[in-house]
Amino acid sequence: MIINWTAFLEVFLAALIGSITIVTFYALGLRLLVRSGRAPVVAPAEFTDAITVISEKEARRAEKAAAKAAKRSPLTDGQKSVALVGAYASFTVCAAAVLGGILLILFNH
Repeated sequence: MIINWTAFLEVFLAALIGSITIVTFYALGLRLLVRSGRAPVVAPAEFTDAITVISEKEARRAEKAAAKAAKRSPLTDGQKSVALVGAYASFTVCAAAVLGGILLILFNH
């Protein structure tokens, strides 16, 4: 059995770079989304007893806190718009990295 260590290293580096890219741009996108005043609030869901979910009261409190934080933002409306565009651009980079990885797997064999 012969192991092609160069190919192994290429796959390792591609996976490392891809994961770093996706995580970094996703975190940046969420950060910019919050800075633009559009904090994502997830509604509670029904799960099994093993998982604790937030109540409606806690969800309303989180939405209220997000709205309050958005009002206190020191950014102007123009800066918020730029942050929102940056957030969407970051999410687009994430999607492109995932799509590129899938295309690399499918067509590079």
